[in-house]
Amino acid sequence: MKSVLVTGAAGFIGSHLLEILVREGYRVRAFVHYNSQGRWHLLEQLAVDIRNSIEIVPGDITDAGSVATAVTGCDWIFHLAALIGIPYSYLAPSSYVHTNIVGTLNVLNACRQLGVERVLHTSTSETYGSAQYEPIDERHPLVAQSPYSATKIGADKLAESYWLSYALPTTIVRPFNTYGPRQSQRAIIPTIMSQALGGSELKLGNLDPVRDLTFVTDTAAGFLAAARSVRTIGRTVNLGVGTGISIRELVDLIGQIAGRNFNVAQVPQRLRPEGSEVKRLISDNRLAKELMDWEPKVSLDDGLQETYKHIQNHLEDYIDRSYVV
Repeated sequence: MKSVLVTGAAGFIGSHLLEILVREGYRVRAFVHYNSQGRWHLLEQLAVDIRNSIEIVPGDITDAGSVATAVTGCDWIFHLAALIGIPYSYLAPSSYVHTNIVGTLNVLNACRQLGVERVLHTSTSETYGSAQYEPIDERHPLVAQSPYSATKIGADKLAESYWLSYALPTTIVRPFNTYGPRQSQRAIIPTIMSQALGGSELKLGNLDPVRDLTFVTDTAAGFLAAARSVRTIGRTVNLGVGTGISIRELVDLIGQIAGRNFNVAQVPQRLRPEGSEVKRLISDNRLAKELMDWEPKVSLDDGLQETYKHIQNHLEDYIDRSYVV
């Protein structure tokens, strides 16, 4: 089987991707952000047999040398490492440029120099901005409505350029909003659920945006399907369900799971600048079906139920319900 490297392996999607790769028999290396405590974040929540099957390599995605060390000897690279919080990108845009663009450049250079067989680069539906038409296919214009999305567009274009300029076998995987167990409180679904478990009042931002919600195991399976299909080389592929739900409707659904109604308070601190708010994101996922026979399997109801149970069972990770950018 192939030797694979996952950057951003200790993150939400990365940790689930590791589980699938190990179970499928791949030799898996996890590139994680170095810290002096020797803590590996979400990797510590994985089952012991999964964790013991992974080679953990600490480093920094912005350091070309540590990236090259991690890439050495690997056939496939799944590049997920990034700064992703949109609100924090308003406060520290240069850090997003350094991590998301320079970090991606380091990965691409290492892969080119070391002759890697496949590079899977992670994009985001935020690169589309508010939908100009629906559903959003891969030809939709890219609009940078936040510093975060601007840096992801830049990283995507670097990945595209390495295919067109150097024939580096690259695929851009563009997930829509992914949710599920182990997601941080920063994201909307854990925000609602953790507050729901602490009381009947929810402090939220804008309730009108519409999002296409994909369960994390479906997203992770999409990454692997993209790597296995040679038809995705040089292409950008959406991973989404193809239907949308507003934050307001999501609150009602989670209320049904929790068995009660909520009072919702709109907090100005949680609102994005008007021009930066992406109003609607609904995917056209037909290309993923055509090129790699991928389609989501987990319903929204089942996914929300599983996520709610996870947060109930790990309340210690969500005990601070203050706003986190």
